[in-house]
Amino acid sequence: MPDDVAAVRALAVRLAREAGAIQRERYETAIEVSSKSRPIDLVTEVDRACEAHMVETLRRERPGDDILAEEGGAHTGGGKAWRWVIDPLDGTVNYAHGYPCFCVSIGVEHEGVRTVGVVYDPLRDELFEAVRGGGALRNGRPIRVSAVASIGRALLSTGFAYDVQDSEHDNLAQFVRAVKSSGGVRRDGSAALDLCYVACGRFDAFWELKLHPWDVAAGILLVEEAGGRVTDLAGGPPPASGREIASSNGLLHDDLLRVLRG
Repeated sequence: MPDDVAAVRALAVRLAREAGAIQRERYETAIEVSSKSRPIDLVTEVDRACEAHMVETLRRERPGDDILAEEGGAHTGGGKAWRWVIDPLDGTVNYAHGYPCFCVSIGVEHEGVRTVGVVYDPLRDELFEAVRGGGALRNGRPIRVSAVASIGRALLSTGFAYDVQDSEHDNLAQFVRAVKSSGGVRRDGSAALDLCYVACGRFDAFWELKLHPWDVAAGILLVEEAGGRVTDLAGGPPPASGREIASSNGLLHDDLLRVLRG
């Protein structure tokens, strides 16, 4: 691993663990919760504290890098060799309700290419990490996607955008088709963890619409480095914007796309 990539990976792991410690300390305590775009689109003081810690550290230790962070703590201008794409607390609604499914997600791009991905689940103390060309790990051990080849036996996962209550482009038709075609569909509320679970074989596939770059920057790399496949719903390259994503173990990917497209 080149020295610069190793240094970025080490810092990403450190930041994810430090932000995770903040989440673990404040979990199920009295916290300030407010809404953003819609009443069900929540943000907490813990989201902001985690983001502030990571952004301040990056500005101090890597002042030449770009940063894209969900809560707006850093949206630098672009054009730098390295860009950090950060979701300080993926699964905020879960966190605010005391539902134990949330994480820190950090994806790092080099010259526009996904190069490092780190996702940390602080309650389970599970650290998922990947470096392009170096495979994917969970707590230091290699992980691989599942070997399930039939969508009829597959366990899938998905989610719904915050505008689900008033948008016709709501993923519900895809959800119904997937339920009727698969071995089961879960909806846990953390896209970053869903992608990690595809990477380690807990889920056989995951799809979602209307995500954002910080939701998928780390997870896409983890799935690919674990031997899986990630595309848009037409089978093309996954958009960095996260507007739609389909990920799987690869074996059932074409069947997944057929089901989702109807």
